[in-house]
Order: sequence, then C-alpha cells, then structure tokens
Amino acid sequence: MDLGLKGRNAVILGGTRGIGRAIAATLAGEGANVAVCARNADQVAATVAELKASGISATGASVDITDGAALKSWIDGVAKELGSVDMLFSNAGAMAQGGDPASWEQNFRLDVLGAVHAFEAARPFLEASGEKTGDAAFVIISSISAAQADAASSYGPIKAALIHMAKGLARQYAAKKIRVNVVSPGTVYFKGGVWNMVEQNMPKRYEDAMRRNPLGRMATPQEIANAAVFLASPVSSFTTGSNLVVDGAISNRVNF
Repeated sequence: MDLGLKGRNAVILGGTRGIGRAIAATLAGEGANVAVCARNADQVAATVAELKASGISATGASVDITDGAALKSWIDGVAKELGSVDMLFSNAGAMAQGGDPASWEQNFRLDVLGAVHAFEAARPFLEASGEKTGDAAFVIISSISAAQADAASSYGPIKAALIHMAKGLARQYAAKKIRVNVVSPGTVYFKGGVWNMVEQNMPKRYEDAMRRNPLGRMATPQEIANAAVFLASPVSSFTTGSNLVVDGAISNRVNF
C-alpha cells in the first residue's frame, strides 16, 4: 500500500533505537525525509547515515528533550533544513518504573513535557503543512500500562496523561488539519531494550511476561512502527484523537 508519504518530512524524538528507529526506517522506506534526535550522538550519526543510504534526506542531533529551548531550536533548524515539518513522532521515554517522587518527576519531564515542548515547537510548521497539504500529524507512543495497574508506579499514569493530552490536541487542532493519535504497545522486545535486559537479569520475570502474551511472543519494534506510520499517513486522514492499542491482546480491556 502506498501511504502517500513520499517527499514529506518527519521529526522523531528518540529515533535511534527500538520503536523510534523502526519508525524512521519505515518512513524512509515510504520515501519520507526524516530528522531524529536522541541522547547518544554516535547512535544519532549512525542512524542518519543509514537513513541517507536509503536515498532520502536525513538529519539528526543529540538533543536533551527535557530542555524545551534546545528542543525548539533543533526543530526550527530541521524545518529550515528540510523545508517543512509534516509529521511529529514523540517516542522518547524515561521508562522510570518507581512510585517515588524522583521517578514521577523523571517520567513527567521527559515523557509529558518533552511531548508538550515538541508539539509547541513544531506546531507552526504542522499548521503550515496542514494548510498546504490538508493533513499534518502528531503521533505519540504511549503504553498499555496506561490502562492497568498492579502497583503505584509512576509509569502508567504518565502514559495515561499522554493519551488524555492527545485527545484534547486532536479536537483543538482539527480545524488546522493537524491530526493527533496515540499508539499504545504492550511488551516490545529488541536487543538492548528493556525486555532484553529483563531476560538477561530477571529470567523469571521475563518468563512470566511471556506467558501473559496470548500470541506467545512479544511485539517487534517494526510492528509498532507500522501502526504509528499508518496513523501519521494521509491514508488515515479521518483518524484523529484515537488510541490504537497494539498489545497482542495482553490486556483484557475492551475498547469501546
């Protein structure tokens, strides 16, 4: 399926590993130009080189997403370099699992305020894209943990806040032709990722998690990226304010 993304420009927060890296590669495969940021400069450089090798324009930088001014400066620069920002993906996450104040603050500053700062920085460009093409997109990667709780961890409530924020933005900016959607993954496995670390260091917990997956496995980053890129594409032009759960039925919630 042609998603209609050729020549469009995308910004991805946390675009060098896992889901974010898969989003970047999927966009490039559709002919979109890509800008990625992450903390590790070497990983950014390697990712940009690989993306450029696929024949699209790519750029990237090491950016502290919790620094709103630095993030805005980078996004402004991306818009000038690529010519527009048509899609924004917020994938960066602190992944703090504790219920202590430090974990709450860490998750809030990176996950929530990072998404807020990114959208505010990209909004003028997204509005311009919406006016020109009739369709701009902001996609947030949340988690199925937003809808379930076994303990008072900060992680799930922070992810839930992102879903609530997305719905409000979707309604607020619909007239500007900016669509806002969320993808909520279940367990996602990749080398160097959280569940790979759990597998190596807490095998019993990993085995328990695997048993909870009705499909008998965890998701790949590519499977989550497929959903995110689809939602950002003009093929999904009437979908906004949605929370697409991609969890292999690990949760028992019913989405009405």
